[in-house]
Amino acid sequence: MISLTFRCYLLLLLGFPLACVLAIILDNQTSILITIIYDLVILLVAFVDGIGVNKNKVEITRKPLSRLSVGRDNMVSLRVTSQQAATIEIKDDYPQQFPVSTSTISATLSANTTEDFTYTIHPVSRGEYQWGDLSIRQLGNWGLAWRDWKVKATQKVAVYPDLIGLRSLSIRLTLEKTGAMRQARKIGQGTEFAELREYGQGDDIRLIDWKATARRNRPLIRVLEPEKEQTLFILLDRGRLMTAQVQGLKRFDWGLNATLSLASAGLSRGDRVGVAVFDRDVTTWIPPERGQSHLSKLIERLTPLQPELLEPDYLGAVTKVVTQQTRRALVVVITDLVDVTASAELLGAMVKLTPRYLPFCVTLRDPKVDAIAHNITNNLQDTYQRAVALDLLSQRQVAFASLKQKGVLVLDAPCNNISEELVDRYLQLKRRSLL
Repeated sequence: MISLTFRCYLLLLLGFPLACVLAIILDNQTSILITIIYDLVILLVAFVDGIGVNKNKVEITRKPLSRLSVGRDNMVSLRVTSQQAATIEIKDDYPQQFPVSTSTISATLSANTTEDFTYTIHPVSRGEYQWGDLSIRQLGNWGLAWRDWKVKATQKVAVYPDLIGLRSLSIRLTLEKTGAMRQARKIGQGTEFAELREYGQGDDIRLIDWKATARRNRPLIRVLEPEKEQTLFILLDRGRLMTAQVQGLKRFDWGLNATLSLASAGLSRGDRVGVAVFDRDVTTWIPPERGQSHLSKLIERLTPLQPELLEPDYLGAVTKVVTQQTRRALVVVITDLVDVTASAELLGAMVKLTPRYLPFCVTLRDPKVDAIAHNITNNLQDTYQRAVALDLLSQRQVAFASLKQKGVLVLDAPCNNISEELVDRYLQLKRRSLL
């Protein structure tokens, strides 16, 4: 398809003053005829300009899209090759429900060049989505017409949990494990022997290995690390409270991201990791396993899941853990709560874990509530909203106090920070050998 440019319309409009001038010099019929011929010539030249683009069309391809991460800016790359100098506009047929950094890419290319152009797309929900064809406009050499066409680029792309965050976390955990970023190792924390090193001033003399000291004629101490091959089991709630939208994502998506981040941390530290997802029933059960390959299995099994408008059965989920997981484990329940009364079942279920397991309750707070509670108000409506927010936070604190009194570990963090804070707390538990 060919469309006229602004320059072409200006040239066509010049026919009107031309007709007026000619009408003074010549008769009206002649002036109108000359004006019509002028405009027809302009249109013909514009048509030839548009057709001429066919000889010098740019070549455009979209680089294959891999798995996208929900809640992140994902880069989409378009490669353009031009044999001649060209001015182009590109529109990609992306899923319209997702925001993008730019809807149209405009560029001017030199002859014999290949360039990559990018835009970012921010998926707000998981699932499979369709990318359509690329719509291209190229300006003719004389600047009078655009030549429009499409490039076949239909592709289905899956939107996964936060894989970008998982990659960053994996790099961080690897560097810490190899010592490139870790702090100086603290001696004596843990139960598993790691190595011998020379005694230094300030070291605990109780850690001296007297046999090794006698053999080498210098004082040596034992370095202990947290025990490996422990069990981490994660219970992810997908009930009613997890359907709420927080910071552009469902609360369940934030919980799923935190689940996979914690699982990645556990697998990197040699632990066996299992996951269960529940609402009124336990809908997904993945037994504990070791090894980084298990993380891929978790991603594939958990990605299709969505929250449901059902009340979660905490006691039923915990009961299944107790019956299926007989050895001691760190049991992490990722959910949300409102107050002591509404979350009485959660409190009872967490307490049921305390005799044999190390229970850990993780709740996903809405940062908007924090902002409202801590903002200074100057009108009645805002003051009322602030009072409600402060009351919600206060009731949460009462519920957490009850959990702590009964030996349950607690983490209440904003949804957008939950993954980082949960992984940090898990690593602290490992260093302190609480499991």
